Amino acid sequence: MSQFMDEYNKKLISAEKAASFVKSGDWVDYGWCAAHTQAFDKALAARVNDLNDVKIRGGVALWMPEVFKADETGEHFDWHSWHMTGPGRKMAESGRGYYASIRYSEVPRYYRENIDPIAVAVCQVTPMDKHGYFNFGPSPSHARATFDVSRIKIVEVNKNQPVCLGGFENVVHISEVDFVIEGENLPMAQLPSGAPSDIDAAVAKLIVEEIPNGACLQLGIGGMPNAVGMMIAQSDLKDLGVHTEMFVDAFVDISLAGKINGSKKTIDKGRQSWAFAAGTQKCYDFLDNNPGCMACPVDYTNDPCVVGMLDNFMSINNGVEIDLFGQINSESAGYRHISGTGGQLDFVMGAYRSKGGKSFLCMSSTYGKAGEPKSRIIPTLNPGSIVTDSRSVVQWVVTEYGKVNLKGMTSWERAEKLISIANPIFQDELIKEADKMRIWRKSNKK
Repeated sequence: MSQFMDEYNKKLISAEKAASFVKSGDWVDYGWCAAHTQAFDKALAARVNDLNDVKIRGGVALWMPEVFKADETGEHFDWHSWHMTGPGRKMAESGRGYYASIRYSEVPRYYRENIDPIAVAVCQVTPMDKHGYFNFGPSPSHARATFDVSRIKIVEVNKNQPVCLGGFENVVHISEVDFVIEGENLPMAQLPSGAPSDIDAAVAKLIVEEIPNGACLQLGIGGMPNAVGMMIAQSDLKDLGVHTEMFVDAFVDISLAGKINGSKKTIDKGRQSWAFAAGTQKCYDFLDNNPGCMACPVDYTNDPCVVGMLDNFMSINNGVEIDLFGQINSESAGYRHISGTGGQLDFVMGAYRSKGGKSFLCMSSTYGKAGEPKSRIIPTLNPGSIVTDSRSVVQWVVTEYGKVNLKGMTSWERAEKLISIANPIFQDELIKEADKMRIWRKSNKK
């Protein structure tokens, strides 16, 4: 340990010194989700008047970066996100934030082959272990790739980060980093799950009855996947496995209910594999030094070919809207960006490759103010809406009114099936529109 501590102490610098390496025009990588830098971010924000056109990259932000608060004009810093959350949306709507289109499984390769060189890569890590390794904690995702291609590599130590066992590409050695910052050891950012609504519960019930014993689970973020997780925890299902991009509280609940043992997984047997985690403290405590969990890079967890190797793979994600052709938008409201493609497309494709696999895209049938509902099932997507999942890859679609499998269906069959799970108050109008679009047969149900 002493040989590594000597090297550690030689590389130990202040956050202010680390921030001094950034020059105008640089690309700086902040890490991912709960591992976004904090001490370095504050120090860089303090240099706001010294810098221009610094382009910062991150994703799934759980708090507002200090550089954004410090820069009212947007001339000094702007934000480039792989996946938007509330803070990212606020930055985008102010004209100081931008979304980078992705298939999440490909992000490590983007860094290594396709994007502009990174001047500085920095992220939060656990304290160095006796072997000289820092653990990327809850965000292995693509952290290793950012360090592989960055000119200056900086780790920011946070004693509160859980040690998340691998897997692979979940650590970096002291010999591979240029500098070490000791941060303020702030508590882990929390991402609580809201209580499911009656509609969430109705959708969850329709999905859970499709899940067999021994299935392997992937849950997206949001009320409906969370409701599915809660219902699984209370079900009679057994011998479940986990292979997911995002590890959330629901997996902890299912595990503690004794439903998960991974015994039926065809790869990574007995381990819950994931690419990043965010939740309440119980999620981080569950992952800390847990040999039953497996932190991996996202080009492994989200690779549709890897997913396809897992029998009975169940992928459960949210959608924003779907048109009568079966195109799913899960990331925007017209031109307004909400989230991102993330791994949804990866898992929709991967689940279909799986023997017995199913992907479920779920949504409430309507949205909007009370008394002014709007249908999420619409004739065609609105201008500016993003096609997250093309019609050819969509499998199961679920609302509180039912579930339909669109695989292999013709245009009129798709229209009929989707209208059957729309809110009844919109069904007649949808039939009229389908007829105008020449995708409604006379023999269809009226």
